[in-house]
Amino acid sequence: MYKDLENTTVVITGGAKGIGLSTAEVFIREGANVILLDLDMEAGNLAEKNLGAQCLFIRTDVAKSTEIKNAIDKGIDKFGAIHHLVNNAGIIHYANAVTCKEEDWDKVMNVNLKSYYLTAKYTIPFMQKSGGGVVINVGSAQSFISSANMVHYTTAKSAVLGLTRAIAIDFAPMIRCLSICPGTVDTPMARNAWAEASNPEQIHQDSIDMHVLKRIAMPIEVAEMIVFATSNRCGFMTGQHIRVDGGLGIKIPGSVEE
Repeated sequence: MYKDLENTTVVITGGAKGIGLSTAEVFIREGANVILLDLDMEAGNLAEKNLGAQCLFIRTDVAKSTEIKNAIDKGIDKFGAIHHLVNNAGIIHYANAVTCKEEDWDKVMNVNLKSYYLTAKYTIPFMQKSGGGVVINVGSAQSFISSANMVHYTTAKSAVLGLTRAIAIDFAPMIRCLSICPGTVDTPMARNAWAEASNPEQIHQDSIDMHVLKRIAMPIEVAEMIVFATSNRCGFMTGQHIRVDGGLGIKIPGSVEE
């Protein structure tokens, strides 16, 4: 369907599960190679086995620049080039500005924001050598609206929009950069977050009810948008955000329905 993605190589952070894994599956369907960076060795090895020769998994702590650089170098050794980057790694903790521990603030910022800068730093030069490409930064509905007790997560996701604009400006016209911003997605990260709550079933239902479409997204629905945004069919967009959020945030809470 996207002929321009055939024989390209895509780096995907947080690529062993959830949105990242679904994105890898779609890119491979379109004939691309994928380099998956993730800290979860078991899930990453399984993904590599299932996805086959077009996939390389490299266990990587994306909060550490040396590990990212080494992973990118290994990817180049395997596939010879890098054309696109999908920054998808993310973690969630719950706290407000008073209760948030400094080490938790740093951890969330390092994974959800700093890693996006670091992977761009080490992949963009290879993308330029390949003639140009696309950086996709996975933001969130919380790049625009905020839940309570998520001060570090919502701050990081808001900053992703600024990083997206900066990359788009600084590396145009060779590099495009877009942010894909999902609502709630049925991923292991989301399910783990619900499990931490005292009433996980109610939290799950609340997550469904917040969306106008009265459901949460499946990872493949976000993955398809990521791949579309990377393709030439989206070639005149850069520096923008695309909300894949089921209508989350467009309706005033408690408004009367007909």
